Amino acid sequence: MRSINTDILEIAFEDGGPEQGPPVLLLHGWPDAPRGWNGVASSLQARGWRTIVPYLRGFGPTRFRSPSTPRVGAAVALTRDAIDLADALDLERFAVVGHDWGARIAYTLAALFPERVTAVAAMALGYQPRGVFRIPDFRQSKRFWYQWFMCIEEGANAVRKDPVGFARIQWDSWSPPGWFDEREFLATATSFTNPDWVSVTLNAYRSRWLPNEIVDARYGELQERLGMVERLSVSTLMIQGEADECDSPKESEHLEEYFTAKYDRHVLEGVGHFPHREAPAVVTAAVLHHLSAVLQA
Repeated sequence: MRSINTDILEIAFEDGGPEQGPPVLLLHGWPDAPRGWNGVASSLQARGWRTIVPYLRGFGPTRFRSPSTPRVGAAVALTRDAIDLADALDLERFAVVGHDWGARIAYTLAALFPERVTAVAAMALGYQPRGVFRIPDFRQSKRFWYQWFMCIEEGANAVRKDPVGFARIQWDSWSPPGWFDEREFLATATSFTNPDWVSVTLNAYRSRWLPNEIVDARYGELQERLGMVERLSVSTLMIQGEADECDSPKESEHLEEYFTAKYDRHVLEGVGHFPHREAPAVVTAAVLHHLSAVLQA
């Protein structure tokens, strides 16, 4: 494991594959960790790609450098972290593969820094133009119970008391039974014991729906720019689990009009919210095909 310092973070990350290979950032989601990419990363490395897999702010060994820095979880903040990491590694251009929160970062990178991104592969989360969150229909709102739960103070306190238990509920309910074993969850859950995991998590979700949540002014300009971007110009692959009980497949349908470059959407039957973990061979093949096609174009 390696780490680099930015103005506000010490970012821990895994770096594998040939150093001179085309770089790809693999960005994990919530609640997950870099180890979720192990199967995909090893296959990408075998095909000559350099994989950089960071722990997002609030996860694992990544740490804020100052206690006074607001623990915000906004997409623009996570996106700035990704650019800072790429800059520290002298990556002028790179591909991005993201799941869940990582997918949102990937879309935001394509919106705000298209000149830096060669290709995007996003999993489990459809693109949201202008970064706008809208209340979904009743069926999807039922799936989002965990977000509403965090928006009430007693719910937030419950998450503070047992963050790992809260994460476990999502693993148990977002995909068909039997997709993980106890050992894998416990190994991943060490990332949720980061002292800032709860603060970043609560801010990420509460700030979507509640006024007066903590913000960090340093990301104001990025947020303003994001609000003006509706269409993406970066070649994009979207992978959706047909059995996803967090983000319904319906939520990622009919988004082609928002992409001016190539856009493909794959729906994987019997797969839930964690496609890269549940069907790593299928996901890897699709990602490799997508990235290689862009590289050769």
